[in-house]
Amino acid sequence: MKLSAPPALAAALVASLALASKSDAQTDIKFALDWKFEGPSAPFFVAVDKGYYKAEGLDVTIDSGQGSVQGITRVASGTYPLGFADINSLIKFIDQNPDKAVKGVAMIYDAPPFAIVTLRKTGITKPKDLEGRVLGAPAPDGAFAQWKAFVQENGIDASKVNVKNVGFPVREPMLASGEVDAITGFSFSSFFNLKSRGVADQDIKVLLMSDYGLVLYGNAVMVNPDFARANPKAVEGFVRATIRGVRDTIKDPASAVKSVIKRNEIGDEKIELDRLKMAINDNVLTPWVKANGFGSVDMARLSRSIEQIAVTYDFKAKPKASDVFDTRFLPPQSERMVH
Repeated sequence: MKLSAPPALAAALVASLALASKSDAQTDIKFALDWKFEGPSAPFFVAVDKGYYKAEGLDVTIDSGQGSVQGITRVASGTYPLGFADINSLIKFIDQNPDKAVKGVAMIYDAPPFAIVTLRKTGITKPKDLEGRVLGAPAPDGAFAQWKAFVQENGIDASKVNVKNVGFPVREPMLASGEVDAITGFSFSSFFNLKSRGVADQDIKVLLMSDYGLVLYGNAVMVNPDFARANPKAVEGFVRATIRGVRDTIKDPASAVKSVIKRNEIGDEKIELDRLKMAINDNVLTPWVKANGFGSVDMARLSRSIEQIAVTYDFKAKPKASDVFDTRFLPPQSERMVH
């Protein structure tokens, strides 16, 4: 004999099952950072700690990285559906791997941290002053990758600059000891690496390449194309939650950096807060972002940046701006404005 539950009980069971399935329907997302858990990564951890990702139905796990190239390959392979990496490296990756349609979906660094870093005692105050000097530059450095374009934009006679290939760990120590006159690097990395060696703030001179002719963008959130097709709402939710994290971080950096430090026990909270503030001021909160909001790009500028990359890189089939960045996952502009 077949038994059936009373109608009221059956309805209650259906409702409870529906609620359970809704609460359990969290999409698992592994997110790949480009580097270590340092100050500038705060917006992502803020979005975790404040429940912004969870509110979008996402269970996000954030892993550190070893550079943008690794981050992009992680996303392209699908090991990580989303990641954070340099968009200029992505442009080259797309050219080399036309079958791997990874795209940027939220620009975080409207200006890249690429820089020439020197000490004030060298007397180097502008790009042309590098002539006749020794420049320490790791061959795989993201900032050094822009050297030819930087040279062209600033009329530097490259034959008069002695470029010395140095390793990442010895780059700042060599500058501090006077073995080189300047180095290439990310501004908020080299500056604080020098500080940690006892160099005073006022003795460090940073020439941001974005202040000297480079129109390039910096790091963006990127997505695997298969994941984006299958989970467009998850991508939208991740971008929306991340932008909330960015806005909160800018509003209160001192609180935001605590979300980083609790995951990096050897981190120095003061240094990471200063590093975060530098990234906000130089890379995130630019005049364009103040006028237009976070996350998007100016497609005309992105097109110009691809042309600028062509100075340093030989394209097989130069991608278009629309091949590199997809604006469809961004929330309305009103939700991306700075208040």
